[in-house]
Amino acid sequence: MANSLFSTDLIAAETRIACRIEYDGSAYSGWQLQPHEGVVTVQEKVELALSKIAAHPVRVHCAGRTDAGVHAVSQIIHFDAPATRSCKAWVIGGNANLPRDIRIHWAVPVTKDFHARFSAESRCYRYVIANTPIRSALLLKQVTWHRCQLDQLLMDKAAQTLLGERDFSAFRAASCQSASPMRNVQFIEVQRRGDLVIIEIVANAFLHHMVRNVAGALLAVGDGRKSLEWIVHLMAGRDRSLGVETAPASGLYLADVEYSAHCRLPKTPYGPALIEAKL
Repeated sequence: MANSLFSTDLIAAETRIACRIEYDGSAYSGWQLQPHEGVVTVQEKVELALSKIAAHPVRVHCAGRTDAGVHAVSQIIHFDAPATRSCKAWVIGGNANLPRDIRIHWAVPVTKDFHARFSAESRCYRYVIANTPIRSALLLKQVTWHRCQLDQLLMDKAAQTLLGERDFSAFRAASCQSASPMRNVQFIEVQRRGDLVIIEIVANAFLHHMVRNVAGALLAVGDGRKSLEWIVHLMAGRDRSLGVETAPASGLYLADVEYSAHCRLPKTPYGPALIEAKL
């Protein structure tokens, strides 16, 4: 697979192409294309870049619609190529037409039944907190800063109470349009890596602001404002108004999207290592 990522072999028009997109979301009003003039989104920039390579309009579909200020290590997209091009053309040419805070890392042909959103089996988000006395100047919009010392072991213990298929109404934004508050959290962990505290959460899907509301609750437990029992009662009460503030967007990354092996997509590298190196 690795050798095919920059292949110069031509791929016929109408072939479905999947790509991994990485971006710093700081300058954008989220992923999704918006009808309002002057609202800049990641999807808009990606579609414009690919359309220049194709010399035809390109519409892409994504695995997860990230909010304003949220980043991605591995946003997976697909599109049906309107022109015959190589994988190298989609990657190198696409990047040449993208701003420096958005990159295409690979492009591969996939079957027509592949869908970036509906074929996804799970999604992994990481919430990255710089737990330092002074805010980092270099990572101002790449992490959330929390000055008070965090007990990551207690945060991890609280996080384990959220596992399983549950009603996540207590962590759902008022604007959420999902038909059901039920989500299946398959994995959640809080770990410390030097001055970083990282919350990693994997679920079949997420409600609007769910990860940021979970992060806000775990921060409140970690710095002593709330107890372990509080988060258990919050979950059981299914009332968002009883929660704490939503954690900032700057610390949130769409880290990975899992697909079945038959999709044959390249693996995604672990994201926070680059941030850790800067601290």
